[in-house]
Amino acid sequence: MIQSVIMVALGGALGSAARYVVSRVVQEQCATAFPLHTFVVNVVGCLLIGLVCGLAARLDGLGNGLKLFLTVGFCGGFTTFSTFCNENLALLRGGALLTAALYAALSLFVGLLAVYAGLLIARQ
Repeated sequence: MIQSVIMVALGGALGSAARYVVSRVVQEQCATAFPLHTFVVNVVGCLLIGLVCGLAARLDGLGNGLKLFLTVGFCGGFTTFSTFCNENLALLRGGALLTAALYAALSLFVGLLAVYAGLLIARQ
């Protein structure tokens, strides 16, 4: 149990740092009212978790500790549902109803597609 907690904590720390870097780069390159930085992070995180789960199903050698490190730790720290919800609320409060609806719908749809794509890539 302690080893699992340590693996999740280490993965989470790296995932959070990676989220910060990716988010900043996207913000600096693409200034827009649409929260593209969080959208990109969440879609990439969906693709990564699909890849990891697909590889774990295909490779029996992927240990439980590594899977925890990558899925619960790294991907959990990398993606950010709370920021997604906060940004949607800010859009709604600002009267940007269409942007909020588009952001929510695209995040769900593209996120599901990204997880599926990751699983398909892992099967190759």
